[in-house]
Amino acid sequence: MNFAGMKTFVLLALVAACSAAVFKVPATQSGSLRAKLISEGTYPQFLATQHAARIEQLNSGSQPFLDYFDDFYLGNITLGTPPQPATIVLDTGSSNLWVIDAACNSQACNGYPDSGYKKQKFDTTKSSTFTKETRKFSIQYGSGSCNGYLGTDTITFGGLTIKSQEFGVATHLAEVFGYQPVDGILGLGWPALAVDKVVPPMQNVLPQLDAPLFTVWLDRKLTISQGGSGGLITYGAVDTTNCDSQITYVPLTAKTYWQFALDGFSVGTFSENKKDQVISDTGTSWLGAPNTVVSGIVKATKATFDWTNELYTVDCSTMQTQPDLVFTIGGTKYNVKSVEYILDLQLGGGKCALAVFSMGNGGFGPSWILGDTFIRQYCNIYDIGNARIGFANAHHSF
Repeated sequence: MNFAGMKTFVLLALVAACSAAVFKVPATQSGSLRAKLISEGTYPQFLATQHAARIEQLNSGSQPFLDYFDDFYLGNITLGTPPQPATIVLDTGSSNLWVIDAACNSQACNGYPDSGYKKQKFDTTKSSTFTKETRKFSIQYGSGSCNGYLGTDTITFGGLTIKSQEFGVATHLAEVFGYQPVDGILGLGWPALAVDKVVPPMQNVLPQLDAPLFTVWLDRKLTISQGGSGGLITYGAVDTTNCDSQITYVPLTAKTYWQFALDGFSVGTFSENKKDQVISDTGTSWLGAPNTVVSGIVKATKATFDWTNELYTVDCSTMQTQPDLVFTIGGTKYNVKSVEYILDLQLGGGKCALAVFSMGNGGFGPSWILGDTFIRQYCNIYDIGNARIGFANAHHSF
C-alpha cells in the first residue's frame, strides 16, 4: 500500500538533557523529499517508478504501516565495538531494527548522488562484539523490500545502551531508500509486530527507564520543505515542558501497532459515528482514512485532485480557515486545526496539499492512521507498561 507523507525529523543529540533514567532528545526537521522532487519537476517520474515496484511486490511479504516518499522521524544510533554510527527512522508503525550491510554496494545501499546523503553502512567485520546468525530476514514495504540476515551486537540510542540486541543486516534495499537520508529503521511497535520474532529494542531498554513509556512532541512548521527545529522524543517520562499536564488515556485494542478504537469523526457537515480501529504512527506524516471519510473531507474543504502529483489540493489562503477535523476517541473530542492538515509543499499556483490519503485495508487491520498531522496537535504518550496511549495538547510558539 502507498501511505503518503512521511515526516522527517533528525534527532540532534544522543544524550541531551538526561536526568536519572529519563532521556530527552531534541529533533530537527530535515525537509521533504516529496517537496524537493515537486520543485525539481521530477515527482511524476518518481511516482511512476514506485507504482511499478509496488505491482511487482503485490503478493509477497509483510507490510508495516510506513512508506518512504516523504519525511520521517530520524535518530542517531551506534552499533558494535568500537561504535559505528547510523541514522535511522524511529517508527512506531513497525517493530524491527535493521541497518545496511557494508558489503552491499547497490545504488540504493550507497545512496543516489542527487540525494545529498552518503549512507553510513555497518561493517560487521570491524565490530568485535558482532555475532552473525544463520537466520535470514525479509520485510516487505509498499514500495519494495528490505532483506538480509540477522545478527546481535551492542547498540546505543538516545543515551540508552543494549548489550546484545538482535537486528537485521540488510544486503538488499528497495530503490526508494536510496533517495533518503536514512541508514535503517528502528521500530517502536510491539513484539507481536516484529518480523522473525525479534525482540524490539524498546522492550530491551525498559529496565533502564524511570517509567515504561515514551513521549513524542512534534513542533509546528509553516512549510515542510526546509529544515529547522522539529520536536522532542522523551524516553521514560511524560514531556511536561512541551505537553499539557492533563493527559487522557485510552486502552490499546491490540498489542501490535499502537492501535486503539476511534468512536467517530466529523468535519464541517460531514460526520461518521462508525467505530473503527486506528493506529498512531510517527512514521507517517499524513492522515490515512477510509475512502468515505476522505470524500467527506474533500467536500468540506472544496479540495480538488492534482493528477500530476497524486494528491488533493486547496488554496493556500484557506490554510487557517478550513473546518477542524474532529476525532472522538474514548468519549473525548480531539480537534485538528486546518493549519495542521493543509501543507505548503511549494506546488505553485497558490495551491497547498491536503495531508490526507485513502486507506484500503480490505477489511483487515486498522482503518485509520493518525500520523504527524495529529501528533503535532496532540502529544502522544506511548505507555508500554499499561498497554495504553495518551493524548495531551501540544504547546507551540504559534
